[in-house]
Amino acid sequence: MTYLCISAADLPTQNLTQHFKQSIMFMHESRLKGEGCLVHCLAGVSRSVTLVVAYIMTVTGLGWQEALAAVRVARPSAGPNLGFQRQLQEFEATQADQFREWLRKEYKDNPLDDEADIRDLLARASKVNGVEKQASTPPGGI
Repeated sequence: MTYLCISAADLPTQNLTQHFKQSIMFMHESRLKGEGCLVHCLAGVSRSVTLVVAYIMTVTGLGWQEALAAVRVARPSAGPNLGFQRQLQEFEATQADQFREWLRKEYKDNPLDDEADIRDLLARASKVNGVEKQASTPPGGI
């Protein structure tokens, strides 16, 4: 098992962006090797989620909010703090495209179809949630 430890506080002032490239590379290499990749922090809500969202943004064309929605399908408690949300928004606006291009050049042979998989996940979750909402709404609505 390979392990990457990133020391970071769960504070809005903590700069996680500086760790994006290293963590994205680590996650991507693990997946390409067919290995699992456990990304965690103390509560599994803010720091780890931020790094996974940045990764999803990089391997797909999704913005940070869509990528976060995908994470929330598997981890409903996912909620980066406001500082990390701002960093993801800034990453989307200024660096995600560059990181995506770097990843494609660095790892040319990529059999993964991440964007299609994530969009399928979001569509299935939306369908399930839509059925749940309809079932929980009394006749005549609220």
